[in-house]
Amino acid sequence: MAALLVVMFIVFVVIGVPISFALGVVSFAGIASLPEIPNTVVFSKMFNGLNSFTLLAVPLFILAANLMNEGEITEKLIDCCNSLVGHFRGGLAYSNVLVSMIFAGISGSSQADTAGVGKIFIPAMEKQGYDKGTSVGVTAASSTLGSIIPPSITMVVYAGIANVSTGALFMSGLIPGILLGLAMMVVVKMYAKKKNFPKSERVPFKLVIKQTFESMPALLTPIILIGGIVSGFFTPTESAAFACIYALIVGMFFYKTIKVKNLPRILIETMKMSSLSLFALATANALGELLSYYQLNVMVQQFFANMAGGKLVFLFVVVLFFMFVGTFMDAVPAMILFVPIILPSAISLGISPIILGLIIVVTLALGLVTPPYGLCLLIASSISGITIEDAFKGTLPYFLSSLVVLALLVIFPDVWLAIPAAIFPGLF
Repeated sequence: MAALLVVMFIVFVVIGVPISFALGVVSFAGIASLPEIPNTVVFSKMFNGLNSFTLLAVPLFILAANLMNEGEITEKLIDCCNSLVGHFRGGLAYSNVLVSMIFAGISGSSQADTAGVGKIFIPAMEKQGYDKGTSVGVTAASSTLGSIIPPSITMVVYAGIANVSTGALFMSGLIPGILLGLAMMVVVKMYAKKKNFPKSERVPFKLVIKQTFESMPALLTPIILIGGIVSGFFTPTESAAFACIYALIVGMFFYKTIKVKNLPRILIETMKMSSLSLFALATANALGELLSYYQLNVMVQQFFANMAGGKLVFLFVVVLFFMFVGTFMDAVPAMILFVPIILPSAISLGISPIILGLIIVVTLALGLVTPPYGLCLLIASSISGITIEDAFKGTLPYFLSSLVVLALLVIFPDVWLAIPAAIFPGLF
């Protein structure tokens, strides 16, 4: 029966069934075939998997991003970044990455980044003369930073699963997130000469100051959110709620671009986008019960526990494993299913759960731009109207630069604990 369920899941993924439905159907079919487990377990596991205050941060951060986009705060941020780097060759590509780095500190969602920033940048880059592959590639690759630079929805979920400090995990991702952005900018610089990327006229200094001032509410948001979490002023979920209120006030009263009549549509869009992750999380919890019955968790745990080679080999195997999983599964269900299995082996090897979480989050973020499931790649390619294959070709150079940074995370894991250890000395 177990083999049949595996085949069923593979068939669903191949024919394009959404991963959340594939997980749910396999879970229900598997548990229904076991007389020892009542069918109601599927629904109770799905409900209990979502019955968490921490997970409330997921729809709230997505709502904050949607309010930012509706309030034209994203456009102000883009104008500011363009005025700073647009005059360089490849200026729009640099600006694309820079905006994603800042937007990541607001939304916590890579998908929201791709949708919000991509719908502006991709047409603008193509209009200026960039090829479609580059426009989509830069946008999709840089949007992965939304899952890494704090605040991050996937980090919130991992912290809940592994029972670690969300603030410490956030701080561990700050420097790697910036390094990933800088690595992508290096690729832009390399290709700027090779492909003769276009550039814009230098913006007058007075206009730079004006646009910076206008985008100040967006620029201050990451500082307020991260500062509030680190200081203990509010929890990650409370920070997400604050981000929503802040974005709503700025959009309605500062920029005056959000109207009351638009709020129902914004809320509906938020619910639609949130349901993608949350329903997948719910069905992953149900599948976890089935995997426990077949003791798959025990087999995987024994595999990692008996692995020779120490920390370095273990972490590289974890990267390869989650890189494979990320090609067909979203980050949230992947962590729900496999983090509880791998975490004990990591702790036994002396690997900090914070570092393990950072590496898993970065790896699964890169899975958002790898076919066939890569959601950010799908969103960006649909905006431009090109195939997934062409989109991935454009993304590949930036994806490879991210792999270099990921390798540094694995080789020097303790380096990235410096900032969280300094801020949260009692945890280390």
